[in-house]
Amino acid sequence: MSVTADRNRAWPTEQDCDLDVFRSLVERSTDIAGYPHAASVEDNILVYDSERLRATGSAPEIRAELIRAFTDGPGVVVFRRAFPDPAVVDRLTGVFDALIAEQRASGADSGDHFAKPGANDRVWNALEKAALYDPEAFADYYANDILALAPAAWLGPGYQMTSQVNVVNAGGAAQTAHRDYHLGFLSNEVAAGYPAHVHRLSPVLTLQGAVAHGDMPVESGPTMYLPYSQTYEPGYLAWRLPEFQAYFKARHVQLPMAKGDAVFFNPAVFHAAGTNRTLDVRRMANLLQVSSAFGRAMETVDREAVSNAVYPVLRRRRSEGVGEAWLEQVIAASAEGYPFPTNLDSDPPVDGMAPPSQADVVRRALREGWTPRALRDELRAGAVRRES
Repeated sequence: MSVTADRNRAWPTEQDCDLDVFRSLVERSTDIAGYPHAASVEDNILVYDSERLRATGSAPEIRAELIRAFTDGPGVVVFRRAFPDPAVVDRLTGVFDALIAEQRASGADSGDHFAKPGANDRVWNALEKAALYDPEAFADYYANDILALAPAAWLGPGYQMTSQVNVVNAGGAAQTAHRDYHLGFLSNEVAAGYPAHVHRLSPVLTLQGAVAHGDMPVESGPTMYLPYSQTYEPGYLAWRLPEFQAYFKARHVQLPMAKGDAVFFNPAVFHAAGTNRTLDVRRMANLLQVSSAFGRAMETVDREAVSNAVYPVLRRRRSEGVGEAWLEQVIAASAEGYPFPTNLDSDPPVDGMAPPSQADVVRRALREGWTPRALRDELRAGAVRRES
């Protein structure tokens, strides 16, 4: 076995992305016999009747079934009538509308990871904002058992819920196909630096979901999915490649959603919001991103203070001719290398899908010869931008 061959298995590259292999994984049919609690299969996606699930009372078996669906199955699960009382949804819709109106009145541009700024209405950190705006509406909404079922199955206890409201207005264009947080938000160059086992790990650290806050006929552009695409390991490098984008456009599926329906899916499923081809449907979804309890360090470290303390040393050693590898290793040990979590209202993505991390700022400071005071000011400003 050559060293090169071994490395190619340990670190995926764009050269590993083979459309024929991808097709062999995604071009299969979902057999409902493997999912006894499902009500139907629609366009290869598993559909569950929420009232039927509530009546079974067999939570361990249902959770095990959902794990299979997210792992080796289609990767996408729809729960019809997750909210049996539409008034609960309507109350939070009113909160979201009020938040959007306030955002527009302030002149704020919420931006979007995958669509042009201003194309959609987006409320970042809608979970916190809704809770502060109307705690009772928030509590009644998030008391929903289906919203707890899928995250508990996939992530176990201690998960963290976040929410972003997305409204695609009539005529709003589709997103580009993508995978999601964590690795999905990184450039291919950065993602390729993570070994293959991290590419396998990333999807089990989060679960994506959405609740329909109004009826979503297909022509209004509900989310497009490519079932089984989560099973393709190099997918975090493949989704940007033109041939994979073209394949997604040709093969994706969409299911209509009714108000109160919910969908959950493996974040590695290729997906994208669809084009709203209607003249009058304002398509609103509460996008849920649920994170594992384990995506955190053991200790609280003030990395801003550490970075400021070591920066004069980095400057001096760089002037003395120390190698870039030495500098990079110190930066990795001291500065926060990942830009999330952050406040995407005040710290929006820059030149991509993520704002600069602390480590990026320190690298820039060294490259441009900033003074320690300049770095201190920029790190402090960045910390303020990240506050909710």
